[in-house]
Amino acid sequence: MAEIKTTKRIRAKKPAKAKKPIKVKKPTETPKSTHKVFDIDAYSPSQIASRIDAVASVKTKFSTLQTFLLGINAGVFIALGAQFATLVISDSTLHFGLNSIIAGIVFSLGLILVVVAGSELFTGNCLIIIGYLDKRVTTKQVLNNWAISFSGNLVGSLVIVFFVYNAHQFEFYHNMVGAKALLIANTKVNLTFETAFARGVLCNSMVCLAVWLCFSARNVADKIIALTFPVAGFIASGFEHCVANMYFIPMGVVLKRNPDVVAAAEKMAGKSLDLSQLTWTGFFVNNQIPVILGNIVGGVILVGITFWLIYLRPKINLSLSIKQDFPPDEK
Repeated sequence: MAEIKTTKRIRAKKPAKAKKPIKVKKPTETPKSTHKVFDIDAYSPSQIASRIDAVASVKTKFSTLQTFLLGINAGVFIALGAQFATLVISDSTLHFGLNSIIAGIVFSLGLILVVVAGSELFTGNCLIIIGYLDKRVTTKQVLNNWAISFSGNLVGSLVIVFFVYNAHQFEFYHNMVGAKALLIANTKVNLTFETAFARGVLCNSMVCLAVWLCFSARNVADKIIALTFPVAGFIASGFEHCVANMYFIPMGVVLKRNPDVVAAAEKMAGKSLDLSQLTWTGFFVNNQIPVILGNIVGGVILVGITFWLIYLRPKINLSLSIKQDFPPDEK
């Protein structure tokens, strides 16, 4: 058998390309970060002032509709806290002081909802004065925010009055809830101007302090704990809050027309009641005017301006040089 010779074709190898020199990067040292990823410490008072200063400029930039709707929310929330407190203490036989503190604690529901859920509460917005003094907001912006939020608070409060009345909550415990609401309202419209004003000053100083403490918090639980006792304190002390009174007094005006509630209130008080001042005029003139003025003084001056002066005002360098009458003897 003939041998078949095979020849392999050998491909010529292409000359290898010259390899580019590889640049070796020098290892860079990563700077150690000093920033804390998680911090549980409360904000310091100076940090609180700066945070409220920044929030003031944000609040005043809301549109009119936004501020009004958030104001309605605040009125609803405070009214819910007010009706809750009325319900809880309506048939209590506890000591007056203990009964009052319980009412204050449950009323805190209102400000908890305001702070956590978000809304525009006229009394708390008195702290916007900090942004005004720091020249972040204008006079017009401050007054617009106050006027619109106040209007929204009134509307929201009256909405809750309407629904609570139509829910016939006042009939609970043989009209005891309605009787307590009537007595609360009648007491408020019979205060003198000076008394209502002074109680308004003290009230909003505590409300704004509660808001101030909330700005020190880093979580929701901290906020709730921080605001509960200042709010409980002003309720237990009998101080006057203009937004809470937007529920308390109109509710009394409505219940005044119910003879069963009036009879239960007189039985609870142990005497006949003079309800002549429990009217819409009594609400606005006898109570709202002095209480609003007092709330503004308490929130703006006692808290807002005071803390601005302490933490945010421009530093003033005062140098005191004393000329010696008799220079020291030269040695």
